[in-house]
This record gives sequence, C-alpha cells and structure tokens, in this order.
Amino acid sequence: MSLPKTLAEDVSRNLVMVARLIDEDPEQAYAYSRIALRLASRVAAVREAAGFAAYATQKYSEALAEFRAAKRMTGSVELWPVMADCERGLGRPERALAMAGEPEVQKLDKAGQVEMRLVAAGARRDMGQLDAAIVTLQSSELASNAVHPWTARLRYAYADALLAAGREDEAREWFGKALEADKDGSTDASDRLAEMDGVEFVDALDEDEDGDENDENDEDDGDDEDKGRTSEA
Repeated sequence: MSLPKTLAEDVSRNLVMVARLIDEDPEQAYAYSRIALRLASRVAAVREAAGFAAYATQKYSEALAEFRAAKRMTGSVELWPVMADCERGLGRPERALAMAGEPEVQKLDKAGQVEMRLVAAGARRDMGQLDAAIVTLQSSELASNAVHPWTARLRYAYADALLAAGREDEAREWFGKALEADKDGSTDASDRLAEMDGVEFVDALDEDEDGDENDENDEDDGDDEDKGRTSEA
C-alpha cells in the first residue's frame, strides 16, 4: 500500500511468482525475488520473500540479512526460528542454540516455538550431541495425541534422532506416529519405515526400460546367430 499503484502491481506479480516457484524451482523463485527487491527494497514483505527465496537456494548469509531487515521493519519475531536455522546453514550451530534461549522465543506462537525446538535439536545434532537433541525434542507437544500442522515434522525429527542414536525400535514407533499425522505428505516417513523393514521400491518405468533393453539384446543375439549360420553355410 505504500507504493504507487503501477509499481505495487509489478512488485506483487513478482512476489506471486516467488510463492508459486519456491518449492519446485527455487532458483527461478530467487530470480523473481531479486526483481521485487530491486523495485521495492523498503517493503518488509519483499525483504521477507527475498529471504525465503535465498534460504531455499541455500544462500544462508543473504537470507539472514533479508530476514533481519524484515524483522527491523516490522518488529515481529516470527522469523526468529528460520533466522536461527540460517546460522546452522552457515556452520554456526552454537549461535542457533544461543538464539533458542533468547527472550524472542517466548513471543512466538505455538507453531513458532515448535519450529524453534526443531532448529535447536538440529543444532545439537550438528554438534554431535545426539542425546541432547533427543531431550530437546521431548516436550508436551511431542507427547500430545492432538494433530497440528507441525505434529508430523516434530515426530519425524524425534524418530530420526532416535535412529541416529541406534534406538531403532523406538525410531520405528515414532516414524509410524509421524506417518499417522502426515496428512499432506510433508515428510518421507513411509519411505523411512519401508527402508527400516528392508523393503525396496522399483520404479515401474525403470522395469519397462530394462525389459525393452532385454528385448533388443535378444533380437541382436538372434541376428548374430543368423549371421553365424549364414557364414558357416
């Protein structure tokens, strides 16, 4: 609303493309975010979108700078967990852990606090502290039977940490619980369970290609045999 109408429309179109492409083509989403940033760098929504586009392309230093700018503009702490995860991406897990203990965390909503817990556990794992990562994830949210948008990811992270610690039976149980809560396929819990049970999936397309190759080889062998009989004759 702070921009002239024509400029606002141009910026909006670019932000829409960022949102549409960020999962399937993050590099292209990043390119659109740079256009929006060039047009309206003083708009918080633009800085936030640019941050997420940079984050999706693993440009963590750039993402962190954009998130910090958006936070200064809005005064909101909702980006705190992803900012901490950028610190992890930059190889600074100790900074992510420090952020997990800052007062900003108490201002986050429940989803944000769970996200911060996931980041903190990831930082513990980065530092080789598997048992501490497991303890970090143990919470009332994990123990609850209620299903929220973040439930599957929390249970999955817990299962993955258990598996990394060699606690396979518990990990299988929690991968199963993650799968129960994963209504939109946000995790690969089903694949992890199958992998633990020794199940291998074969792509039907690959099978067809192998079959075609075998047929071609059979035909080639037949031709070679005919050629051999002809020369003998």
